[in-house]
Amino acid sequence: MATTASVTITSDILEGFGSITKSMTLTKAGTVNDITETTGYSRRKLGAASKVDLITMANELVEPSDNTAAKVYIKNVGNAQGVIDKSIGVKVLINSVEIGVLYGGDWMMMPVTVVDAEDIEVHPETDDVVILEYAMYYEEG
Repeated sequence: MATTASVTITSDILEGFGSITKSMTLTKAGTVNDITETTGYSRRKLGAASKVDLITMANELVEPSDNTAAKVYIKNVGNAQGVIDKSIGVKVLINSVEIGVLYGGDWMMMPVTVVDAEDIEVHPETDDVVILEYAMYYEEG
């Protein structure tokens, strides 16, 4: 069974824009073959403004080969009670390079090329408690 991701964007900021709806099947690098592995869905409560490694590609749970396809999903669920709080941001980093900030309710899904010991880290901007959910889908090595 294939794993698919879908997104719909609607907006009224541009007259006549309407919406965009896209979906994709998560596939192995350079093929049409489905990705078959996942780290599973997880939730993590963060309570301090320090870097936390969500996923280390070279750990004992995830052993994909170098230069294979992976997709990562991360969502800032909200505060300790799960209430969306747009004032609480969490930076997302790959190998200590910041790629963006997820505020309460924001989510992302992006492809990553698996390289041995690559880290996907998060860094809360404040000491407020924040809950993240995340999963990685990857190609078995």
